[in-house]
Parts: sequence; structure tokens; C-alpha cells
Amino acid sequence: MLTWLDRARRDVLAVHPRDDPANPETGVFSTRSADRPNPIGLHRVEIVTIEGTRLRVRNLEALDGTPVLDLKPVLGPVGER
Repeated sequence: MLTWLDRARRDVLAVHPRDDPANPETGVFSTRSADRPNPIGLHRVEIVTIEGTRLRVRNLEALDGTPVLDLKPVLGPVGER
């Protein structure tokens, strides 16, 4: 599932890990920071139910109301069926 991380700041490139000023600044891509210069989220989810145009998924690491951009199937390695 692709999401638009609409609440993430895009102007922050370095943070103190775990918001602890004692930790040296580190690039956001090396941390689990909520700040994302690229606001597209990629999540591997499991579809639980489909009801009309609504999907219920599990294991989505996003806040309620996060816009969904697209759904893609997860394919295994080449040659796996």
C-alpha cells in the first residue's frame, strides 16, 4: 500500500534520534523519524475484508486519515509461484 504522509515535515533533513538532544544529529533516512523529505509511505499490509469500495487492512503503520495513493500486490522472488 502506498500512502501520502501528509503530516510529515518535508523541510527537516537531520534529527536527534528519539528526540534526545544528547544523541548526535543523524539524517532522517537513517532514523525512524516522522519527518520525511519524500512523503510517500510504503506499507506491507494484509487485506482483512472488502466491503464495496472499502478495504479493511491490518498491519498498516500510519495515522488514521492518512491518504491512500495506491494498492499493489506483493510478488515473491522471480521464479516463485
